[in-house]
This record gives sequence, structure tokens and C-alpha cells, in this order.
Amino acid sequence: MFSPEGPTLRELAVQALSSVERGYDLLAPKFDHTPFRTPDAVLDAVGAVLDLTGPYDDGLDLCCGTGAGLDVLARVCRRSVTGVDFSAGMLTVARERLPDAGPRARLVRADARSLPFASGFDLVVSFGAFGHFLPAELPGLFGGVHAALRPGGLFAFPVLAPPRPRSTAFWMLLGFDAVMRVRNAVWRPPFVMYYRALRFGQVRRELERAGFRVELYALPGFGHRADGSPRARMIAARRPAPADPDGRGGRARRRRVRPRPAG
Repeated sequence: MFSPEGPTLRELAVQALSSVERGYDLLAPKFDHTPFRTPDAVLDAVGAVLDLTGPYDDGLDLCCGTGAGLDVLARVCRRSVTGVDFSAGMLTVARERLPDAGPRARLVRADARSLPFASGFDLVVSFGAFGHFLPAELPGLFGGVHAALRPGGLFAFPVLAPPRPRSTAFWMLLGFDAVMRVRNAVWRPPFVMYYRALRFGQVRRELERAGFRVELYALPGFGHRADGSPRARMIAARRPAPADPDGRGGRARRRRVRPRPAG
């Protein structure tokens, strides 16, 4: 975190006392040198599942930040890749990655809660962004993603199993959220980032209410917990397609052999 390439303690403090948008504008030049960037292991694991559930034509990285997920989309999408974020600073850094994603890539500045797209994508991904949304914002967020997908399209994002209440990680995350709540109570504008605000059951219910069919895929590279459950999964929320004559849905015939969903 405090390496020569990463932000200083003072820079992090200034970011934390800014709005979400301004904070990320400030952090953007050094963001990829912080632990906040989605690790390559997570990106590769999600990409491996998407390789098997595709192919896809047009993909969208929701809250793309500096563009770490664009390479995943470029790998699994045959036609176009789009990144959307509301931080101009993060998009400036992401633009430097566009050559890796190829000439079919573009960036759009927009709020994820008001996406300017309609039935334009076969795949939407998001990595590490949901702590920025309060529970009351989920219906609008997921409704916008549903509208941005074509029938049969997929909304995919990784989720980590929550730490056990007796673990150090649990209390660290609880402490972080408590600090953020105090900060937002005494300082304006608020900086929305809560690690424990969204529960998996609630996310699944809101996805289903938005019209998605939800499946889970284990990400085996992250191992299993003591009870045998995966430490990490990919949520695959599909916008249903009109049934084809054999009743399987419009995209089913195009798809290669799919991995078995995890329980």
C-alpha cells in the first residue's frame, strides 16, 4: 500500500474525506498499486468460467475503474468491449489499457445506477463494486443491468464467502464499516463504501425480483471452507430469453458445454 508507487497515508486520508467520485479521481493514478484493485487470480477465475459459458458478442464492465476487467471481456467477447464508470480519473487510466482490449473497446462515463444502454450487451461483468451501493439502490441497479442486456444475456460477478464471526477478518471488516458510518455521520459529502452492507441472500432476491434467473458457479482455485463450501463463487444472473422451439431458450444452442453450477 505504502510502496513508492502506491498512495501515501495523507493521500488516502484526503480521498476518504472526499466524495466517492472525487476520491477515485484522486486515487486513480495509483489505484493499481493498492489492494483495492481486483486481483488477477479473481479475474482469471471468472474468465475461465465465462470461457465455458460463452461465446458472447458484446460485453460491458460495470464500474470498470482502471479497466482490470476489460481484458477478461476482450477474451470472451467476439465483437465489442465497453467499460463504464463515473470517475473521470479512473477512466483516464483505463484508457491506457484499451490497446490491450483491442480497437473494439470503448469507455463511457456514466452512473451505474442510470445506465445509458438498452438491450446492447450479451454479457455484463462487475468486479468489487457493490460496496458502493446501499441496499435500497439494488433494485434500480439490477433493473438497469437487466435493461442493458439482450434477452438471454448474462450478468456475472464474483463473491467471496463472508469471514467467520470468530475470525480476525470479520472484525476488521466490521471495524471498517463502523468507521465509515461514523465518517458519514459527521462529514459531508458521504463516501459510500461498506464491506458488509450487502448480504448474499438479499443480492439473490433482488436479482430475481429484477427478472433474472440466478445460478452459482464455484471458483475452485480459491479452495473450500471447513464446511466444504467454496470460498469464492461466481454469480451468474441471466435475463431469460424467449423459448425456442425445443424450449431451451434463444442462446442455449450456441453455447458450449457448461460447467455445473455450484450449490
